[in-house]
Amino acid sequence: MSGIHPSAVVEDGAQIDPSVTVGPFCLIGPEVVLGPNVELKSHVVVTGRTTVGEGTVIFSFAVIGEIPQDLKFKGESSALEIGKRNRIREHVTMNCGTEGGGGVTRVGDDGLFMAGCHIAHDARVGNRVIVVNNAAVAGHCVLEDDVIIGGLSGIHQFVRIGQGAIIGAVTMVTNDVIPYGLVQAPRGDLDGLNLVGLKRRGVKRADITALRAAFQMLAQGDGTFHDRAERLGTETDSDYVKQIVDFILGESDRSFLTPK
Repeated sequence: MSGIHPSAVVEDGAQIDPSVTVGPFCLIGPEVVLGPNVELKSHVVVTGRTTVGEGTVIFSFAVIGEIPQDLKFKGESSALEIGKRNRIREHVTMNCGTEGGGGVTRVGDDGLFMAGCHIAHDARVGNRVIVVNNAAVAGHCVLEDDVIIGGLSGIHQFVRIGQGAIIGAVTMVTNDVIPYGLVQAPRGDLDGLNLVGLKRRGVKRADITALRAAFQMLAQGDGTFHDRAERLGTETDSDYVKQIVDFILGESDRSFLTPK
């Protein structure tokens, strides 16, 4: 294939679309599948049972599809599935799944994974997610669509981050984050809503007003956080607020960051 540099190593069994470009000194393992128009810059490692979707670009020194950083991993068959049109920058690491987490790490479409960030085993990452330089997403985490993780931040294992939420830089997130939440401070306080992101997405003013009222009710209403969410679900007509309610009432392995 003319698009593969002579110094690249492609092991027998790899499935590579004819439109793929592979730069110098890359290594592609025997179970890798590279879709149309995937581009690997120089010195990229793609290994394991890894599928990379159409139009994704992986930059130099990224290591994609290696075994999990989990001492419980015993060599079982597992996979990494990466969607379309992602930008995976220098030194990014993404690991395959484990038997205990379902065996698959999944990354959606149109994401940006900046230099040095990490996506651990069994994570589920949605569409249009941005993970900024040197941030780390631990095992079994769920990042829904349109989430932004600030630089040098860490997401604790099993944490869920709802759609449209933003995590500020240098933040440790140890509990679930509601959709459209704004989290900042070293130990991750839920400090409001991602109003800038909502406005950029063209969310109507009435929905933003409903979200702000819902946030205040979650912060100051009677009963537990869970009780407030249940009551909010019976009182709102906003689809955005209902999304937050469904997220809070859904299954979780962690507790929640709650409004101050």
